Amino acid sequence: MRHIQLTGIKMMLLLFIFPAVLFAQETLTGKTINESTGEVVPFVNVIQKGTSNGTTSDLDGNFSLSVESLPTTLVFSYIGFETQERVVTQNSPINVSFVEAAAALDEVVVTGLATSIKRSNSANAVSSISAKELVGTTAPPTLDGALYGKFPGAIVSANSGAPGGGLSVKLRGATSLQGNTQPLYIVDGVYIDNSSIPAGLNIVSAAAGQGSSSNQDNPSNRIADINPEDIANIEILKGASTAAIYGSRAAAGVVIITTKRGSAGKTRYNFSQSLGWTEVINLLGVRDYNEERVRESFGEAAVQDFIDARDQNRLVDYEKELFGDQGLISITNFSASGGSEDTRFFASVTQNKEDGIVANTGYDKISFRLNIDHRANDFIKFGFSTNYVNSTSDRGYFNNDNTGTSIGVALTGTVPWLQLFPDENGNYPDNPLGASNILQTRDLVVNQEKVDRLITGGYANIDIYKAEKSGLELILRGGLDYYGYNTYAFFPKELQFQNPDNGGLNGVSVQGTATNKNYNVSGFLVHNYFTDSNINFRTQAGLTRESFDQNRYLLAATDLVASETNVDQATNTGVEQTRVRQEDAGFFVQEEVNYQDKIIATIGLRGDKSSNNGDANELFYYPKASVAVNLNEFDFWNDESFLGQFKLRAAYGEAGNFPPPAGLFTSYDSYTNVGIDGTLKGISLRGVLGNPDLKFERQREFETGIDFGMFSNRFTGSITYYKKTVDDLILLSVKEPSSGFGNQFVNGGSLENRGIEIGINAILARSRNFNWDLGINFFKNESEITKLDVPAFNIGAFGATLGTFRIEEGKSATQLVGIGPNAGANGLQVFGDSEPDFQMAFNNFLRYKDFELSFLWQWKKGGDNVNLTALLTDLSGTSHDFDTVDLDPEGQLGNGPYRVSQLGSSAQVFIEDAGYVRLRELGLYYNIPSSLSDRLLNGTFERIRLGFSGTNLVNIFDYNSYDPEVSNFGGSAIFNAVEVTPFPSSKRYLFKAEFNF
Repeated sequence: MRHIQLTGIKMMLLLFIFPAVLFAQETLTGKTINESTGEVVPFVNVIQKGTSNGTTSDLDGNFSLSVESLPTTLVFSYIGFETQERVVTQNSPINVSFVEAAAALDEVVVTGLATSIKRSNSANAVSSISAKELVGTTAPPTLDGALYGKFPGAIVSANSGAPGGGLSVKLRGATSLQGNTQPLYIVDGVYIDNSSIPAGLNIVSAAAGQGSSSNQDNPSNRIADINPEDIANIEILKGASTAAIYGSRAAAGVVIITTKRGSAGKTRYNFSQSLGWTEVINLLGVRDYNEERVRESFGEAAVQDFIDARDQNRLVDYEKELFGDQGLISITNFSASGGSEDTRFFASVTQNKEDGIVANTGYDKISFRLNIDHRANDFIKFGFSTNYVNSTSDRGYFNNDNTGTSIGVALTGTVPWLQLFPDENGNYPDNPLGASNILQTRDLVVNQEKVDRLITGGYANIDIYKAEKSGLELILRGGLDYYGYNTYAFFPKELQFQNPDNGGLNGVSVQGTATNKNYNVSGFLVHNYFTDSNINFRTQAGLTRESFDQNRYLLAATDLVASETNVDQATNTGVEQTRVRQEDAGFFVQEEVNYQDKIIATIGLRGDKSSNNGDANELFYYPKASVAVNLNEFDFWNDESFLGQFKLRAAYGEAGNFPPPAGLFTSYDSYTNVGIDGTLKGISLRGVLGNPDLKFERQREFETGIDFGMFSNRFTGSITYYKKTVDDLILLSVKEPSSGFGNQFVNGGSLENRGIEIGINAILARSRNFNWDLGINFFKNESEITKLDVPAFNIGAFGATLGTFRIEEGKSATQLVGIGPNAGANGLQVFGDSEPDFQMAFNNFLRYKDFELSFLWQWKKGGDNVNLTALLTDLSGTSHDFDTVDLDPEGQLGNGPYRVSQLGSSAQVFIEDAGYVRLRELGLYYNIPSSLSDRLLNGTFERIRLGFSGTNLVNIFDYNSYDPEVSNFGGSAIFNAVEVTPFPSSKRYLFKAEFNF
């Protein structure tokens, strides 16, 4: 039977493929060049007009495209340049000179799982970021760090300043209260895992109240593994109206990453080396102590210690001692690109080494990539991408803790007259004022992450048939994301806070292992049909399947034997395992109708089923529909010099968000109990009752807007308004005590987001010697809980005394409340909102002859944080502004005493404005002229580029801590604007040399 089935499949493929061989082929070649500078323009989209036949120019601007016959018309398009059409009548090399535009609306963007569309025809506001925008100004520490300020609608925030990443990206506001809020990442068609896996520090920090490992462990996130140097472009689908085709994983948006590919011709090489350093953005400083202040805050006994240390010049700025290092940075990249007409390749290797601003922290990553594309014959093309990543990150021991032992918390109680340095034998003295000697903790504690990751994917494009007016293509894709992740946390027994006499655990070793295996496969049929009146019908349909399997172990050992680090060399050991496995399958269909580029309409449907749903075989459907009208394409539009492009657009779509893995089932824990026979046995419930009827969250989004181009497209822009609702919100509801359970996940409400996004691009100057391009983006989002089926509740912080988030019908989903003098009937007063009033970015690119200057300013207006770092220093009498009098309305108390006086009375002083203005990126480069290079180096290099760049060089804010952007609650939920002594963020300085040959 199996033999018969295979034979039948082969016959069907043969019948589909055979017609394609009947058509003769012409292979057209050429090069894409910048008309202003004479330099090549890489990665240009080359499409045979009226067909789906196309290719992309390589790193050196070379392209090769097979067509059935001549004459024909080729369409060339690329972001930042005017789209060009060339009529080709004979087979000879084609040189296409591009004219730069501030923003070309004819850039190609994604519209489906298998197709793309010109931006001028898209009904959605799809943001694109080119390789030049990602790494052209400065090398970012991680991929997600390169997204800051690059497009409207995204809030990118750091969860930690530690080397190796730790960022969250949220698109168009809150998408869930308990579920996933991070976008789906897809790299070359491979679904990428972006987990943040804790290292088990909670056993020492008790940050989760003696509970299990929490998201306060300062872990990195796995999208940091992707090498920014390998990326050709990124497209961001910000909401359900455009991401609906991706179904149940698209509620928080989709980030589609395409890496660089090779091209036919001579092999080209690129080598770049960046060297520099990193340093802390902001040091708070030390309180201005004198004898009276020491006596008042620390008692009479401390006064003499202060006097002795002052007179002997032994006062130590321990903040500067901890965070004053200048960590060295080295980024080395080498790539090669080339191949024949049939086989093309791109290969690269990148090493990134970065020391942190805290001793014994750092990041070391090496990445290998190989992309190969091959045309087997005139109707079959296939290729694959492989990326191997190995990294080690030492992240230190920071963030909140309830034991007073983390470096940040212990620093708040450390005064400058203490002697904490080790003696000549390396022995550290105990800190008499706290649980931890911060220098001993810095030097001896290990918190390390190691990653081995393989990401590989492939595709096959098969032209089943091509005709003059129609064509049918089969597209097959698949991918695997596999990594092994190891954490190692070690607290040696000689630490002050590990001494059993001090209540310590006598040494702790926590070792974690996680294996993650994701794979996805899909197949699509795409049919194009062109009528005689130039109406294009494009039909696509396909099947998808995804599998996600993550298995995590955490082994914790306390009361270690001697200085052993093995977890079996301990008196007490414990094991925790987390297993998450999910199987998804679905289909999609989509129809696009393009009437002469005047009216473009799309309708589509996605159907999904998943093992993570209550009924694993039930299909859930996600529709989408859109329309775009290019008024400038109609005959009545005749003033193209002033307003050359004007498009009206509207789109609607739906997407889903899966329930938490623990929401559907009731889980158990084991416990020990000495029975009659002396054995240890027993089980207990975890306290969360499973809900098999729990449904996924459904997001519905409508967006509408206009795109325009003025003054021959020297001034272009886009304005978008969106409204998205999330129904069946998943909430953790409190159960009645008689049930025997504490909580249960339920569907209990609705959430709405409304917002506006504006993007403007302008060519302020354009000549042969001087160019100036300006890009401005603006966005604003407001959220509201429109329905709540459970009583209003507080969530996401440390209680109403200090300020907390509150979920309440009719109010913002990110409002911050607390006790206060003007509290309402519920005993709470609204003091702020973590959602910014708005965000703006100003991106400038200037070129004068061979010099380039780029800089990006980012402005976040409003948005509040719960700042508990200041409170901890106040309670210890160490705040840098402890004695400054500018908070007390009566003008009597210093800031420190005033904030402490508000404990139990008002949370207002702990909720601070977290707005800022920041010079996010700066780059200054010199391109050595080829004539000078030829004279000095005998023509060895085609291009040499030298320059300097920086990140976060200027930071303007009033927030009373290290950085208003840093939170210690990670990126897994929207309630992350809470700061408790995090690892401070950094500014970076880099010098770079780049050689093309």
